[in-house]
Amino acid sequence: MNRGLGDPDDAANPVGFAALLAADERLELSAGAERRLDAIGFGAEFVPVALGGRLARADVLARVLRPVFRRDVALGFGYGITSLFAASAVWAGGSPGQRARLADLMCAGGRTGIVHHSLAHGNTMWQGELVARPDARGFVVSGRKDGVVNAERAGAFVLYARTGQGRGPASHSVLLLEPDAVTGEALRVLPRQPSTGMRGCRFAGMEFADCPVPADALVGEPGQGMQLALRTFQLNRSLVSSVLLGAADTVLRAAVRTVLTGREGGAGRRQRSVLAAVFADLLLCDTMASAVLRSLHLFPDSAHLGAAAVKYLVPDLVREDLEELGTVLGASGYRRDSVHGFLQKLLRDLPAAGLGHMGTAACQAVLIPQLPLLARRSWGVTEDPPDLLFASRQSLAPLALESLAVAGGEDRLVAALLGAVRRLRDGGGPHPGQANNGTRALLCTIAEAFAAELAELRDSFRAAVLDSPTLAASAQWAALMDRYTMVAAAGAALGHWVRLEEDTHPFLADPAWLVLSLGRLAGRLGLRLPDAPPDCVERVYGEAVARLRTGRGYDLHGTAIDGSGGAPDGHARTARAA
Repeated sequence: MNRGLGDPDDAANPVGFAALLAADERLELSAGAERRLDAIGFGAEFVPVALGGRLARADVLARVLRPVFRRDVALGFGYGITSLFAASAVWAGGSPGQRARLADLMCAGGRTGIVHHSLAHGNTMWQGELVARPDARGFVVSGRKDGVVNAERAGAFVLYARTGQGRGPASHSVLLLEPDAVTGEALRVLPRQPSTGMRGCRFAGMEFADCPVPADALVGEPGQGMQLALRTFQLNRSLVSSVLLGAADTVLRAAVRTVLTGREGGAGRRQRSVLAAVFADLLLCDTMASAVLRSLHLFPDSAHLGAAAVKYLVPDLVREDLEELGTVLGASGYRRDSVHGFLQKLLRDLPAAGLGHMGTAACQAVLIPQLPLLARRSWGVTEDPPDLLFASRQSLAPLALESLAVAGGEDRLVAALLGAVRRLRDGGGPHPGQANNGTRALLCTIAEAFAAELAELRDSFRAAVLDSPTLAASAQWAALMDRYTMVAAAGAALGHWVRLEEDTHPFLADPAWLVLSLGRLAGRLGLRLPDAPPDCVERVYGEAVARLRTGRGYDLHGTAIDGSGGAPDGHARTARAA
């Protein structure tokens, strides 16, 4: 993907930073960038292989998408990923004919729009509602929805419309609408609405006035809308959390370059510490996002738990990291004429991408009611997950969205934490050299501290009254859930590290990055632990500089980001090769 997009620093590249920032100033997506994505068949990335596309593995899809998000979050959402969010309901529950038609549209570069159901705590995209009344020919749809991405140019829309009374699980159904088949004034696309974030995306309202929709537009069964939404949200949440790291990569790269060039006064100790810490955070977030994406394939009965946890935690960690990088970039982070201006654009784009309060509240609604059950039935009981959960080089069966459960299951990330603690006690995990024995000992101490935190959480959640109507709305349980997500992240990171393969690059085998990232999580939890030794910071900072100079990304794969090849043997493989 990087090779197809060209050098992001080339001012003449339509998918370069200069062109993308200039398009944002004009409140539009770069037309040249969209043509480039069309030319490489970007839409096929969102279509299952069985339907003629390239989507087989969720974790590979995330790595394919990151180069786009590394350049422009609005382009990533406006061109493609929103189409996936819409189409995933059809992939999960649609008829063979519906799937085939939508696959043909998207593989040919067409867009699919999504008209969401109404949610409390939602932004404009989530407000308003459609009602579909049955009639002799199918349905009659009425209502208005504001803030629909690509309303003006989508070739198909997936509608979540109310077909039942009340707020029960069968209140909504999903309809696949082809707007070209609608005549007259039954469907109106309203004027484009400006937005403060993702300004290049085409947001507009849609108004339905007794719009006829044929019976064969129904996706799945009547009343299945909430179930399809909860299934597909699992892919959406984990995928967004992963591709977001590509955007953060760009800001970290700009900050490292700023320090090296002395633009803001040179590489002082504080700057080196910030850059190393943010790099370590991104690696930790990558371990969590990758494990959750792979769990969609391996543990479809439980993946909803990890998806909610990663979507709750990772955007918040990234926001905090961006604020820290702002202190290194200084005023250059808010310029609008270079890659340094990407920071101010990204800070505007994230809330518009649904990474604000609405995302937090939705994830809380998934996790809080289930944590008391997990504390009783899973934590300390579920076996250590198989190595395949963390082995990104190993293949997986194709993603089957229709198999995803929406409740129940077991907590694999907590099981990975406890399994990693046992392995560390037995001397497991990489041993990169005697010089790092002190760092490894500190890692063992940190791992034990997270296991102790889990024990306290287990006691607290076991005391909760199941099915209490105040459970999900309680600030107490929300605070405990917040702590739980950090324990789950520690489980993913430790589970990944203790399973590293023999040919792993020495930097990843060195526990320095893990000590830094887990130490920061522990600080957020208020755990009192020894500080990481200064040489940990220097080793991680040194790798950050090396990756900048060799054109490699700040991810677990050391992905080549400039099309030059980048990573040495054993450090990374491309997403396709993996």
